[in-house]
Amino acid sequence: MRTDLFRRRLVTGFACIGVGAAMPCCLPHRALAAATHQDFALSEIADGVFAFRGKNELMTPGNEGAICNLGLVVGAEAAAVIDSGGSLVQARAFIAAIKEVTPKPVRFLINTHMHPDHIFGNAAFRDAGATVIGHKNLPRALEARGAFYLRNYRSQLGEALMEGIEIVPPGQIVADRFELDLGGRVLDLRAWSAAHTDNDLTVYDAATRTLFAGDLVFMEHLPTLDGSLLGWIRQMDALAAIDAQRVVPGHGPVGADWPEALEAQRRYFEVLAGDIRQAIAEGRPLAETVKTAGRSEASNWTLFHEYNERNATAAYAELEWE
Repeated sequence: MRTDLFRRRLVTGFACIGVGAAMPCCLPHRALAAATHQDFALSEIADGVFAFRGKNELMTPGNEGAICNLGLVVGAEAAAVIDSGGSLVQARAFIAAIKEVTPKPVRFLINTHMHPDHIFGNAAFRDAGATVIGHKNLPRALEARGAFYLRNYRSQLGEALMEGIEIVPPGQIVADRFELDLGGRVLDLRAWSAAHTDNDLTVYDAATRTLFAGDLVFMEHLPTLDGSLLGWIRQMDALAAIDAQRVVPGHGPVGADWPEALEAQRRYFEVLAGDIRQAIAEGRPLAETVKTAGRSEASNWTLFHEYNERNATAAYAELEWE
């Protein structure tokens, strides 16, 4: 039966590297919790669609790496998870919460991109039998960055939370578009060009018009740039055109109205790009520009001071050559 399910899902734009299976939505609309060292709560934001809201913080031992939003979509035959979280502790709490809301096996873990807060829990789902799915560029990105992530985050999360974390690449990749059939519920997976990263993937549930945008959409938490500012700006209209009613951004409130959820991010990008273009035109150097570009947006975002100068540095390098 599993083989038949897998074969039905092979379409153009999707390459198979390997398969996996099994693991354990649906109750009335309410919050459901499972606890480890801290509470892990899933909220049902639409019929059979659940989300966990991460904290707008840096990854620390105190928050156990639980800083990004995660998702769960349940079909008649199987369920899919969107991102695995920033630690195995969080991932195991997620698995426990899933078991409370559905007996359906979680056969798929969809990684929206490469960053540790979204993929450090992968091993827990892999060990439970889920097949990991990601953007065609994700394997290369994890190979290039994985060792650095494991080394760097030991000082940020601590040895205890890092124990057992592995860099688990996708077993299946999406090159363009792919329809994932969960049984009576089809998810549209879409690979994007370089934006937040060069391996961004979105998940759209047409049945409830719910979009899991990963870090292509930030709300409240300052957007972070690790790909292409121009590419991100160019793709905003295509992103906004998705016929969704609600969005689960990578960070910020889950189930936000769509496409209104994009407005603050679009404004920030316009301000940042405008400030940097003006600085370049006036011949101001990078070191000076990064301290002032985008500063008018400071009061609108959490973690602005942690990330804005890094964004400005990356954007300056790109806009200098446009």
